[in-house]
Formats: sequence, C-alpha cells, structure tokens
Amino acid sequence: MLSKKSIRRSFLIKLIFSSFSLILIFSSVLYFFIEKSIYDEKQDELITYAKNIINNKELMNNAPTDTLSLTLEIVTLQNNLSKESSYEFSKNNKAYLTLIYPFNQKEKTYLRIIKNITPTKQLLNKILHYIFIINIAGFLLVVIYAITLSKMLVSPVKTLSSKLSNMNENIISPIKVEELPQEFEPLGVTINHLITRIQNFVKYQKELFIGTAHELKTPLAVIKLKNQVTLIKKRTPEEYIDALKVTNKTIDEMNIIVSNILNIGRQEGAHLDKPVEVDVIDVLRQKANDFKLLAENEHKNLFIDLKPNGFMAMLQVTLLNQIVQNFLQNALKFTPENKSVTLRTRQDDVGLLIEVIDEGFGIDESVDLFAPFKRQGNKSGVGLGLFLAKSAADTLGAKIYLKNRTDGKSGTIASLQLNSKLSCILPTKFKR
Repeated sequence: MLSKKSIRRSFLIKLIFSSFSLILIFSSVLYFFIEKSIYDEKQDELITYAKNIINNKELMNNAPTDTLSLTLEIVTLQNNLSKESSYEFSKNNKAYLTLIYPFNQKEKTYLRIIKNITPTKQLLNKILHYIFIINIAGFLLVVIYAITLSKMLVSPVKTLSSKLSNMNENIISPIKVEELPQEFEPLGVTINHLITRIQNFVKYQKELFIGTAHELKTPLAVIKLKNQVTLIKKRTPEEYIDALKVTNKTIDEMNIIVSNILNIGRQEGAHLDKPVEVDVIDVLRQKANDFKLLAENEHKNLFIDLKPNGFMAMLQVTLLNQIVQNFLQNALKFTPENKSVTLRTRQDDVGLLIEVIDEGFGIDESVDLFAPFKRQGNKSGVGLGLFLAKSAADTLGAKIYLKNRTDGKSGTIASLQLNSKLSCILPTKFKR
C-alpha cells in the first residue's frame, strides 16, 4: 500500500481522476451530439415530408404510411403556431416522434405526422451501451498506464535511494549520471559532489586522527625525556632554566597543533554560515592589500592582477578568505627575499579562476599536500593549512589545485576554480 505522503500515490490519484473526468465528459458530449444529430435528421425528414404533402395534397390519401411507419392526420388547434414544432412520446414500449406543421392558417388546421422511431431509440441505446463499455475499457487502460508511468517516473528516485541506503563509509561509489534520465542528471551531479565530499571527509578525518595522535605524542615524549634527564642529577639553576625553556618550547608547539585542530572545528561551523552575495574581486583586493604590507616587510614583492573588474557570487566569505589567506601565506613563506608573488584572477569557461603564483622551490606533485599534517620544505608549520583550504573549497563547490610552474621559472601555482553557475559578472558601469 502507498502511504498518504507518497508522491506516486498522489500522482496516481490525480492522473486517474483527471483521466476519468476527461473520458466521462468526452463520452457524454459525443453521445449527446450523436443523439441530437439523429433526432435533427428525423425531424428534417418529417418536415420535408410535410412540405411535400402541403404542396401535393393528394399524397395525404395515397401515402404509404405502413412502409414509412407514419400516421398522418389533420388537427385543429386553438392556439396558432407560426412554425412547426415536434415532441417525443412513448406508448406500448414504443417511441414516437410527432411533428405539428401548419396546414391552413385561416382554418387553424395543422398537419400532424407521427413516426415510429423505436428502431432509432434502440440504436441510440446500443450506442450508449457501447460507449459505456468503451469507457470502462478506456478507464482500465488509463489505470494500467498511470501505474506503469508512475512506476517509470519513480524508478530513478528508487534507484538513487537504494544506492544511497546501501552505502557506508567503506563502500561508497559515485552514481553513473549518464544512466539517469535527463531530468535527474542535476540531482545525480549534486549527489556525486556530496559523495566526493564524504569520501574526502572520511579519508582526511582518519588521517587527521592518526596525525594528531602522532604529532602530540612526539612532543609529550620529548617533555617526558627532558624531565627524566633533569631529575637524574642535581643541576645549576641556569641548567634548570634551560630545561624549562626547552619544555615550554615543546608545549608551544603542542599549543599550535591544538589551535589548528580547533580551527578545523571553527571551519566546520563556517560551513553552516548562510551564503551571501559578494563581489569576489573586491574581497580579493582587500585581502591582497593586507598581504602587500607583509610582503614589503619581508622584502618581497606582491603583484596584483585582478580581472574582470567585478564578479558576484553567493558564498561564505569566511571560507573564501581562509583559502586565499592560506595561498598567500604559503607563497610568501616559501618565496626568497627580493622575489615575487602574484595574485591574479581571470574568467574562463568554468567561472572565475583565482591563482597565487610564487617563486619558491616548487612542490613534489606526487605527494597529497591536502592531507592533514603533510609538510614540504624546511619551513615551520603544522601541515593543516592546505587541509583546511581543501575542506573550505569542497564546501563552496569549488576546485582547488597545486602544481609547479611551467614557464621556465621555479615556483608553485595554487589555484581556486569558482563555478560560474552561482555567479555573475558585474555590469561595466560598476567598474572601479
């Protein structure tokens, strides 16, 4: 049984009711049209016969009434009739059609013609019977068609539901969008995007837990070892101070790890922020101006090339800022003094491409740097920045990439690809 909340049940009821109403209305109109056409034809026959009698009165006595099933007589009426009139009556289970036609206006006489239309009435009853049978057969066909059609329409939804209900974090695979009906393709794409996010979440969460345990275990072991060495023998106050400084430094490193893990929790909260419409170019310009001062302080150059002049999008600004900030921080961290970092944007077939290009030493593209606690180079850091940036990009429905430069210079290109389906370019009158 289909529940009251079932879409298929609602569709079936509406389709069956509307089809039944359409069949009933069409059949009624068809029957009444046939009935009126036949009666009009019979009446026209009687009128024609009445005119012939009036024009040739000897037909009154010589008419083959038995053959034509007619009864002719002259009657007198008190009320004058300006034109013919007809009516139907039944007698002895037979149907008759009567025509009253003016015969002599001065004498107020009229020609009354009575025709036996029992065969016609029987024909109409047969037609009505056949129409009724056809309606029943048509209604049954409509019910079968409605059930088949509703099952066909709900089938993709059931397929998606079945596939999703059987998934778990260990067995999860994308839906084959090309096998879905065209109307369900956007839903399939959205579900695949969600599946990708779940896969990345499960993968990186496992790595995060393992990495966190490893990163915290090492400094704790160092603290314990330092304390054990310190307690072996008496030391001078200066040596105790040095040992405490080493311990405090290790604790600071642990605090950095804990702070970054807390940032992951804060970012999860930012994922739930309501998207707002912002000018992405304006947000990037403000962020670049902040880092320009930092670059000058480190004796590095930050070039800004933002095109087009405006690009509106619905997104969480906090997540966009986090991604761009991580790109710029890494670029400035790994770029030597007197070298340059470039922040540029351009519109492409997908939407808006945001790139941060540095002049560092490049990366090992075989390493998944978006995994938690993945670090490269000899610079300090916990290794959670790119992990947070990847998570933020997934929430925005954007793509994030890291690759080496191919223009003959050493360095890295960090890219963020925003989708234009949720974006639009500002009109030229808003150029800054």
